[in-house]
Amino acid sequence: MTEPWNPCDPKVLTLPSGRMVRGRGLRYGLPQGQTPTFAVHLTDHRPPEPLWESLWIPWRDFRLPADPVDALRKLRVAYGRAAGERVEICCGGGVGRTGTALSVFCVFEGMEPREAVTWVRRHHHPRAVEVPWQRRLIRRAFAAEVSGSGRS
Repeated sequence: MTEPWNPCDPKVLTLPSGRMVRGRGLRYGLPQGQTPTFAVHLTDHRPPEPLWESLWIPWRDFRLPADPVDALRKLRVAYGRAAGERVEICCGGGVGRTGTALSVFCVFEGMEPREAVTWVRRHHHPRAVEVPWQRRLIRRAFAAEVSGSGRS
């Protein structure tokens, strides 16, 4: 286990379970404070390799991931790692795709999709989850959780 995020650091969210994760926009650079130990990049082009371990989910702005099943699998990995590591979720602006992924984390925590979006909009960004199909991905994650097929 690594030293956890400082909850006072910019963009760090404490999920209801107590897990901490940072959501941010790549175009704004690294915020001050700690660096992640693991990151998930939600971008349309493979990002430059950071100095820490990372996963890439091909995902165009205002769209869905290129492979939603793979995206949910990778988000599940990141969520699991957030229990003991400094995990960061990031896209271009840190709002739509990042907010969608953070909402999926809330579904992993047991929230229903609408509750998850409301929670992320309240704690991360008021415009998180920007388009209806992003809400559809959150509902898909919820359906997988309810059926038990989302957990490995």
